[in-house]
Amino acid sequence: MMELIRQYFPDLTAYQYEQIEALGPLYTDWNSKINVISRKDIDNLYLHHVLHSMAIAKAVRFADGTRIADIGTGGGFPGIPLAILFPQCRFTLIDSIGKKVRVADDVARRIGLENVVCRHERAEEEKEKFEFILSRGVMPLPDLCAIANRLIDRNTQRNAYPNGVVCLKGGDLGSETARFKKVKEIIEIQNFIKDDFFKDKKIVYVQI
Repeated sequence: MMELIRQYFPDLTAYQYEQIEALGPLYTDWNSKINVISRKDIDNLYLHHVLHSMAIAKAVRFADGTRIADIGTGGGFPGIPLAILFPQCRFTLIDSIGKKVRVADDVARRIGLENVVCRHERAEEEKEKFEFILSRGVMPLPDLCAIANRLIDRNTQRNAYPNGVVCLKGGDLGSETARFKKVKEIIEIQNFIKDDFFKDKKIVYVQI
């Protein structure tokens, strides 16, 4: 499935393509030991997980130096694919399930990501401040924003989007977004990636 990555992200360096290509065997090996990704879904790793995560980069370009937290990262999505795309940004991957954090940490280390820190903790325990909070369908948007409200750095501004939450969601978001007057964007991923898998997949940005 690397052809899909090259099709939609044609301007990456050879090293970035190598890092992305290495994800397949690494996650397949880990998945044989720990159920990080649904067993029936591991064959769709690049479309359903890697490319889905990378879609955020089509909507939001993080400036160099941006500090980003991925809450409920699981085995490293969307944090690890985005850390490959934005090597000058700093990613903190947070999850409360230790075995999944070990997978994310091992994968990041093996592909040479020096801009990733993995933490086994609940997001509510995190003390650091970040410019953006990422999430991939981990919790309802109001719950995610409640956590992000405490974690967002309001003193640093270096991106086109004001600091806030960027998350991957699917389906009808009316009830989740109704209370957020500061929802700036609900972006259809099919605007960028023409595949049926993404027909109801969205990127949601909320200014915090």
